[in-house]
Amino acid sequence: MWFWLALAALLCWSGSDLFSKIGCSDPDDRDSHLKMVMMVGLVMGLHAAYEIFIGGVRISLGVIWTYLPVSLLYISSMVLGYVGLRYIELSISSPICNSSGALAAILYLISGERLEKMQYVGVLCVCLGVISLAIVDAREDEELRARRQEASNRKYAKSLLALALPVLYCVLDAAGSFCDGLVLDKLSLTIENYEATANVAYELTFLFAGVVCFLYVCLWKKKRLSVRSEGPKLIGACFETAGQFAYIFALSANPAAAAPMISSYCAASVLWSRIFLKEKLSWKHYLTIAAVVLGIVILGVYDA
Repeated sequence: MWFWLALAALLCWSGSDLFSKIGCSDPDDRDSHLKMVMMVGLVMGLHAAYEIFIGGVRISLGVIWTYLPVSLLYISSMVLGYVGLRYIELSISSPICNSSGALAAILYLISGERLEKMQYVGVLCVCLGVISLAIVDAREDEELRARRQEASNRKYAKSLLALALPVLYCVLDAAGSFCDGLVLDKLSLTIENYEATANVAYELTFLFAGVVCFLYVCLWKKKRLSVRSEGPKLIGACFETAGQFAYIFALSANPAAAAPMISSYCAASVLWSRIFLKEKLSWKHYLTIAAVVLGIVILGVYDA
């Protein structure tokens, strides 16, 4: 059963990447990232209600406040990620964003934690892969870039912002993962089902962020939402929440096998972007992406 749950998490999270890219890639919609937050907030709010009223998870303002710094780091990283999808290929953005696990490992090292030898290898693969990916993309000849993007749905120019946004996502998400461990340790002292409680606190905070974005976009700026333009965002939000649900159960059933399988979902995101978005990278891009994916899988194996 764990295999199918892990596969579901992998497909859902890579699907979330794909539909988030489709929903946020319009260069003329300057509020697409805020609309994406609205959709994710809506779906997570519904899931939080299910957990509270049917699942029996207990939540309080104290827990939400305690977990708030972690929630804000995660939500901020996702907002930056959504903005970045306007300016860069998903094939490049997803591996960089998913390198946050390696950066979190570095933060643990700084704080005095020690890793297994293969985890050092994984961190090195990810770091070298991301740095190499940035160098390859920055130094690519404009004529070659234009040639390989001929069949793509969109054309992307060289931009420091395009690379900076997924890197900032990576940094904030890594900080969120690091702080997550500290806050969960604190909550575990007083709450029995602390992981589910923390997740509900996060989802309720995301719901609040979604409401704020709704008030700003729809009431203050008086912009209308349409099923055609917001549909992909809602589908991406559903995939994101469903992936989290499958991830929790897969990891509890067989962490040693499920963790590396799920951690490689960015490879599926690269595949979907090639098939559905017609993104085509150079062999140098794919080589550096392969190094990143390899490092992520190694970290997933030895984190289980």
